[in-house]
Amino acid sequence: MTVTEAPPAAPAEPVVHRTSMRRRLVPYWLLLPGILWLLVFFALPLVYQASTSVQTGSLEKGFEVTWHFATYWDALTEYYPQFLRSLLYAGTATVLCLLLGYPLAYLIAFRAGRWRNVLLVLVIAPFFTSFLIRTLAWKTILADGGPVVEFLNAIHFLDITSWLGMTEGERVLATPLAVVTGLTYNFLPFMILPLYTSLERIDPRLHEAAGDLYARPSTVFRKVTFPLSMPGVISGTLLTFIPASGDYVNAQLLGSTDTRMIGNVIQSQFLRVLDYPTAAALSFILMAVVLVTVTVYIRRAGTEDLV
Repeated sequence: MTVTEAPPAAPAEPVVHRTSMRRRLVPYWLLLPGILWLLVFFALPLVYQASTSVQTGSLEKGFEVTWHFATYWDALTEYYPQFLRSLLYAGTATVLCLLLGYPLAYLIAFRAGRWRNVLLVLVIAPFFTSFLIRTLAWKTILADGGPVVEFLNAIHFLDITSWLGMTEGERVLATPLAVVTGLTYNFLPFMILPLYTSLERIDPRLHEAAGDLYARPSTVFRKVTFPLSMPGVISGTLLTFIPASGDYVNAQLLGSTDTRMIGNVIQSQFLRVLDYPTAAALSFILMAVVLVTVTVYIRRAGTEDLV
C-alpha cells in the first residue's frame, strides 16, 4: 500500500504586502468624501447648467435641449458692457486691496510683535458679521451729506473722481466709486491673509544677510522681500479678483442701473426674467473669461507656487 504525499501548501501571502497595500489605499479613502462632494455639488450642477444653456423654450411651455449655441453669442453681444464693467471693477478693487493689504500684512509679519494675534483677529473680524450687513453699512457711511462725503468734498477728492467718471458731483452712492469701495472692503481680508502667510515664512536671516551686504531697505524689499512674497501676492489677487468679478451684492446695494455688473444680470435672468438658458450661458462665459484671465496672469507672474 503506497502512501500519497499531500501536495505542498501554497505559500501564504506576506502580511507585509497586505499592510503596504492598505497604507497605499488610505489617501484615496481619505480623498473619497471630498471627491464625492465635488461631484454632487459642483460637477453635476455644472453639467446641468451646461445643458440648460443650450435649451430653448419658456417657463410656461417648458425647456428642451435643442443645442442652441447661438444663446452664447446673443448673451455676449447684448451684455458685453456688463462683462467689461465687472472686470474693470474687480481689477480696480484687486489693485486697491493689494496696495492697502501689503503694508498691513508686512506690519503684522515683521513689526507687530506681541500685537500680531490681535491684528490678525481685527483682519478677520468682518467675517463675524454677514456679508450683506457689511455692505449695507457702507450705505450709511457713504450717505449724501454724511461726514465721509463732506470730508472728501472738502479736500476736493470728489472733483478728481468726478473728472475720472467715478462719481457724480458731490454724490458717492450709486456711483462706480461706491461699488469699488464696497468690493475693496469686503474682499480685503482675502488679500491680507495670504500675504501675511507668505511674508511670515520668509527667513529673517535673509534680511540680515542683505543688511550685512550694505543693501538699503528699499533694495532689500525689492530684491528679497517682494520676490519671496510673490506666492502670497498671486494667491491674494486670485482670491480677490475671482469672487469680485462675479459679485452682485455691492453693485445692487451701493450702485445703480449704470453700475450693474454681470452678476446682477445673471441674477436678474434667473430670478426675474426667468430666462434660464441666457442666465446659464452668461455664467459659463463669465467662468471662461475668468479662467483665461487667471491662467494668463499666473503664467506672466512666473510662479505657480501658491500659498
